[in-house]
Amino acid sequence: MLAYPQREAHRASAEVSFDNQSLLVPLFGQFDANLVQVENRLGVFISARGDRVHIEGPEDSVARARDVLKAMYDRLALGQDLDAGAIESLIAMSNEPTLEGIISGTIDTPPIMIRTRRKTIVPRSAMQATYMHSLSRDDIIFALGPAGTGKTYLAVAQAVAQLMTGSVQRLILSRPAVEAGEKLGFLPGDMKDKVDPYLRPLYDALYDCMPPEQVERRLASGEIEIAPIAFMRGRTLADAFVILDEAQNTTREQMKMFLTRFGQNSRMVICGDPRQVDIPGGDRMSGLADAVEKLEGVEGFGTIRFTAADVVRHPIVGRIVEAYEGTGEQA
Repeated sequence: MLAYPQREAHRASAEVSFDNQSLLVPLFGQFDANLVQVENRLGVFISARGDRVHIEGPEDSVARARDVLKAMYDRLALGQDLDAGAIESLIAMSNEPTLEGIISGTIDTPPIMIRTRRKTIVPRSAMQATYMHSLSRDDIIFALGPAGTGKTYLAVAQAVAQLMTGSVQRLILSRPAVEAGEKLGFLPGDMKDKVDPYLRPLYDALYDCMPPEQVERRLASGEIEIAPIAFMRGRTLADAFVILDEAQNTTREQMKMFLTRFGQNSRMVICGDPRQVDIPGGDRMSGLADAVEKLEGVEGFGTIRFTAADVVRHPIVGRIVEAYEGTGEQA
């Protein structure tokens, strides 16, 4: 793959050629929809002829568009899916100097990815790439930021990958049973029926990373355990990947209890948005904020902070989060 930039004044042009012509149809998209998406987002003009793509526009935008097209091609060459969301993420990351290394790797480092039974997951923002590095390196990780940034999803994917390879023996998913600003009242059924509504996002991530029959089998055998944080007291969680979701709704006492469950050959990920505290009463300090204040910088701990710019759902979600953050309200 070759690129030939030709710049003049503040306008520029570049031509990119692609070696594998079998990838051109998914690269360009139906009726060149993928090229149109890049054009509209970066303000450039793109024309395709055979295995070559010509780009014209402002100098910086042309350089970004060229990098995005090369990264799109690299994704396809690695057997990864390329949809509108993936392209949007590549465009968002195109300001990062490490975009090519994130997607295709370098001589010294492999591409950043998590392999599960159902899919191969790659970062959709520069901060996700940092987070995925931390997931493979640190013992306890605080993942902070708004909804839609992939905090819980990537943690579950990493946990599933480690469970599949046998590097951990159990996957434990937990969260506080706190309603998000509304009272649900009495919930019928046994204990599992009562806590399942609070844990549904964790189930969703599990089913996205593993075949349903494997999830059910491992839940029945206890290899995967899903429980509210109150069930953690008195336990030592060894050989386990432990995820605490919605951690901003823990009290300081609950967070201390949870962190001290850490056992040999274990890993913990604590996910939450400090701006969305739903602790009853409203005058109690979040255990997540307290723990980050006390433990950030301590050896073995990693802290990842996502912002609205890292939202990887529909682009409008990021704009919604930015609008609410700008007014100081919880999103």
